[in-house]
Amino acid sequence: MDTGDLADSVLINLDVEGLTPETLKQEKSEFSTTRKCYSYIKKRTFATYVASKKLPTAPSDASTLWQCCEETFSDPCSIHKHVSNLHADEIEQLTTAALDLMLSQSEGEKDENESQSKDTSSWIPDTSHVSEEELSKGPGEVLLYYYYCQIQDPKLICAWQSELCSKLHLTGKVRVATEGINGTVGGTKTGTSLYIKAMLSHPIFKVMQVEDFKTSEGSAECFHELKVGVYKEIVPMGVDPDIISYTLAGTHLEPEEFHKQVQSLLEDGSSKSDTVLLDCRNFYESKIGQFRKCLAPDIRKFSYFPDYVDKNLDLFRNKKVLMYCTGGIRCERGSAYLRSKNVCKEVYQLKGGIHKYLERFPEGFYRGKLFVFDERYAISFNSDIISDCRYCGAPWDQYQLCSTDFCCQLVLSCPSCRQKGLTACCPVCQAKEQMTSYSLSHKEECECTDSRPRIPNDTL
Repeated sequence: MDTGDLADSVLINLDVEGLTPETLKQEKSEFSTTRKCYSYIKKRTFATYVASKKLPTAPSDASTLWQCCEETFSDPCSIHKHVSNLHADEIEQLTTAALDLMLSQSEGEKDENESQSKDTSSWIPDTSHVSEEELSKGPGEVLLYYYYCQIQDPKLICAWQSELCSKLHLTGKVRVATEGINGTVGGTKTGTSLYIKAMLSHPIFKVMQVEDFKTSEGSAECFHELKVGVYKEIVPMGVDPDIISYTLAGTHLEPEEFHKQVQSLLEDGSSKSDTVLLDCRNFYESKIGQFRKCLAPDIRKFSYFPDYVDKNLDLFRNKKVLMYCTGGIRCERGSAYLRSKNVCKEVYQLKGGIHKYLERFPEGFYRGKLFVFDERYAISFNSDIISDCRYCGAPWDQYQLCSTDFCCQLVLSCPSCRQKGLTACCPVCQAKEQMTSYSLSHKEECECTDSRPRIPNDTL
């Protein structure tokens, strides 16, 4: 492929990493300077350039190969280094061309957010062909999705989501912010199908793909109610998104590429590996399911993750970091924060999260259950149980809430122990239940909260 053809290929396929004229328009206001915009386009152009070097493989072949300068590469790191070292000038030229093309296509067009009507009825799908019974009864599922984009009027989108979900008999949680949307909703498959169709028809979200909506067995009963709200962040990391933006996120790896990277890590018997497999979820999530040989921080909330990184920077110094989470959204901000520290060699994240990985590799390197934030608490792709009962130590991985009032801790207590009345998260809470005269406080105070450091100091 000559330079001209390659330039055309890069520009035509630039959206493989999520950059299209629509998304550029939505994100233009986020870039305060041309320099920032150029940096963003360059990152996407680099990814597209690397993708153009990928060799075709058979559908049954999980391996990925790249070929450039008559040399074949078998892992993302090597091809990335090669392109950075030998093709920097080409990347600069392609970036300039891509930036000019995208800006020319969006120039003079009215921003879609500004042209939005305050009337959300045009965004509500026609359900005249569907009965109320089809929306409230029948096979169900739960959708998990997120989309980072610029939303000028999050309150309007919030109102639309409330009306849409109510009409389709969906329950769940939807977070809307100026930086995008994050949702998990449950209902009948008829309802969720119409929901996806409505999302993909909306002027802001029409660049999403059906594959962006992860599905699992469930229903509207998986949630107590519908909660839709406007927030500062669509995933609560506790860092202003204007300071650490999702646009600074690490390189996305498809499940097949991530699987290969984990395999290389596991096959490396060295005690001083240059790769860190980082689980950026909470401790109770990784407790019932995780990738082998991962670093799973003992943190209770994702908002503790930035402090965890700050306290444990030496763990990541000069390392290649492979990050993962449930569906990918926490890695977007988490990897951006880690990259902002400038200590890692490279930062990669699992595209689509564990959910997409398990769809492709149910018997892969992730073992145990996948924790979910609804009444199911976990979904299963393999039969492994990696956690134990809190009281007797028997294999058990089905969470329930602590039985003590005002305690929101989750407890792993097997059926045998529950029959004995051991239903609290720890002996302290168990004792509270037995003290009928105990004055309950709304503040969680028990062994679980007191004994766990807010920000642990880890070692590899």
